[in-house]
Amino acid sequence: MASIARRPDGTYRPRYRDDNGKEHARHFKRKVDAQRWLDEQTAALVRGDWVDPKRGRSTFRAYVETWLPAQPLRDSSRRAYDSYLRNHLLPAFGDKRLSAVTRTQVLAFRRGLEAKLSPTTSRQMMALLAGIFADAVEDGFLAKSPCRDTVPPRPHREKVVPLTVEQVAALVDAAPDRYRALVVLGAGCGLRLGEALGLKVSRVRFLERELDVVEQLTLIPGAPPKLAPPKTRGSIRTVPLADVVASALAEHLAGFPAGPDDLVFRSRTGGPIWSNTFNNSVWQPLRKRAGLPTARFHDLRHFTASALIRFGESVKTVAHVLGHADETETLRTYSHLWPDADTRTRAAVDAAFAPSADSVRTEGVVHRR
Repeated sequence: MASIARRPDGTYRPRYRDDNGKEHARHFKRKVDAQRWLDEQTAALVRGDWVDPKRGRSTFRAYVETWLPAQPLRDSSRRAYDSYLRNHLLPAFGDKRLSAVTRTQVLAFRRGLEAKLSPTTSRQMMALLAGIFADAVEDGFLAKSPCRDTVPPRPHREKVVPLTVEQVAALVDAAPDRYRALVVLGAGCGLRLGEALGLKVSRVRFLERELDVVEQLTLIPGAPPKLAPPKTRGSIRTVPLADVVASALAEHLAGFPAGPDDLVFRSRTGGPIWSNTFNNSVWQPLRKRAGLPTARFHDLRHFTASALIRFGESVKTVAHVLGHADETETLRTYSHLWPDADTRTRAAVDAAFAPSADSVRTEGVVHRR
């Protein structure tokens, strides 16, 4: 139902009812403007993209206050989102109405981010902003998002240069007794630091030569460390346990006994090891003693991947051992470590034309007998 009525003061009042029967009306000085507005609203109702004008007047801040608690996020992601919102997104858009934010404003905000933040952080923040506005559209606050095509592409990744066997050996030799097996575990099984620090004794199955990665140690400011699910569903996995890793873990547990439900690696006081404490107080001095100007615990994962690739393991196997979300991530990170396609092509052609018992090569031409 839609109509336009002329009021005693000479203005025009178009009105219509939405799908829920609620009436909406506005006032215009000219009938042509009233008709245009009414046509736009009724057409949107027919198309199914009509938005309640009152909802569009909600501010970005008000929407985020209900949006963020509803998101199924890991603790680390929630901390990152909270930081991005508090320090960047809310100061820029918090008091603006959702319907008033334009694509030009979003692009200007992106340029400001790129001028002061890393490409990776800028992209993450723009992806968060685009996700919020996409959900606002789905929730009926907006007809379309102002963030269309505003998220920058993934920044160029520097090629991974794995640690050498000699460098890993130097790290192991430089590690204190309490942490030597942790370095061997990182290099031999490719666990993330949180996964290694959250490894329970019961997860190591020495007889089967396997260990199960089902949790990781996470840190929340102002709260004690706790065990939580790994980074992704693909991160829950069973990893083969090489003899060198099994021996290192067995030696560690002999020197630092622990029960089945205890963590394999614990601090001197018997509690969990904070990742920041490990990186600053253990890893950095260890790295310097090993003579490496730059190296992270995460680089041990790259060593694991390079070792698997060097011995001919498939992309699927490498992705499983590392706990990647999918094989695309593995290829994106390590594709340059697999044998070059041109090299394989030349080898295949040479093999196909190699002399054999039933062929004779004369003047560069193969003649079949």
